[in-house]
Amino acid sequence: MSTLKRFLFFISDLRVAICLLLVIAIASGIGTAIPQGEPIESYITLYESSAWLGIINGEWILKLQLDHVYTSYWFLGLLTWLSAALIVCSWRRQWPALKAGYAWTDYTKPNQLRKLAIAETVTLPSAEKGLEKLSTHLKAKGWSIKKHPGRIAARKGVIGRAGPPIIHIGMILLMFGSAWGAFAGQKIEKFLSPGRSFELLSKNNEKQLTIELSKFEIERDELGRPEQFRSELELIQPDQIHRTSKEVSVNHPLRFQGMTIYQADWALAGITLQIGESPNLQLPLRNFPELGDQVWGTVIPTKKDGTEPIILTLSNEKGPVKVFNQGGQLITTIRPGRKSSELEGVSLRIINILPASGLLLKRDPSLPIVYSSFAIILIGGILSLIDSRQLWAIIDTEQSSIHLGGLSNRNLVGLANELPNFVSSTTI
Repeated sequence: MSTLKRFLFFISDLRVAICLLLVIAIASGIGTAIPQGEPIESYITLYESSAWLGIINGEWILKLQLDHVYTSYWFLGLLTWLSAALIVCSWRRQWPALKAGYAWTDYTKPNQLRKLAIAETVTLPSAEKGLEKLSTHLKAKGWSIKKHPGRIAARKGVIGRAGPPIIHIGMILLMFGSAWGAFAGQKIEKFLSPGRSFELLSKNNEKQLTIELSKFEIERDELGRPEQFRSELELIQPDQIHRTSKEVSVNHPLRFQGMTIYQADWALAGITLQIGESPNLQLPLRNFPELGDQVWGTVIPTKKDGTEPIILTLSNEKGPVKVFNQGGQLITTIRPGRKSSELEGVSLRIINILPASGLLLKRDPSLPIVYSSFAIILIGGILSLIDSRQLWAIIDTEQSSIHLGGLSNRNLVGLANELPNFVSSTTI
């Protein structure tokens, strides 16, 4: 056997394919467990004190490309290997099996039928008439018939043989689409407050689309927990004439010009307040994870020289705002829209809080291929459930009898249960 044939046999071996699937599944689990696509510094910081699984620190995560598993060279190599194995397997096994399944098998002698899994002999006054009645009965039941002098061959459900090759084609397309999407796809995460916008640029730095947030609402339950987020968007074409108003919410993404916009998150962007007799001031808020989950705040001084600062924190766009001194002690809480409060010798009034909508934009040119591959795999799976049955009947002129024999690729019991009906049809 040549080296090429040995290589083809190896990569198309079922055991190798199962091992590849197992490794790909483990790699996908790792990609789920380790955050993907974060800044390099975050991996060094996150796994500096406690290594992942107690073994792999941040530097090794970067070296092994575990920060971007699905676009790593070794993961794409595994997908390529599995695709090649499926292609070779389809070429070596599935295609010949499909051609053999669609070809008529012709038995000419009664002793050939006796060796089949299902066999029966019927003695009749007129074997020729019995064979004709059997042929008519099979046609009425949806069987395909091929007649020869003194014998017939019949089959049913042969389309089920096409199931496995179709599944292979779907899996190959799925892996190709996944790899293409990993490289050609784009993902952008943006936090926008109402009235703000951002522009999408092409590879040539030409303006493609402007997305402006008109309104953002957070729907909460009786306990104040967020239930739904809704963003009203203005999609503005480069000519500034064509504007489209659309709403996006959780579980209801927006699809526009090959791009999908998801309502992914929310945050608090800014706080509008008045200190003493000052004009209204809008200050940005930043996240304080050390104070708890979803806590935002800002630091403002109470003296002209910047000393004696106070810290404003909040976790809800409706307030209340908690005020702490520089020692971390809670001074008071303030509701937005209420009258001023005296703090450290200065009056402070909270006017409103500005929420921000977290939008996730994805553009994946491989989606038609991926969705088509799922449809192909589904079709192949359905076809694979159809059992293929074959039946032969040969006249024995010396004994005036008909010899029956049958095969089924996955439901031999069902064919055996049908055999008495075939036998009785010859005598009707």
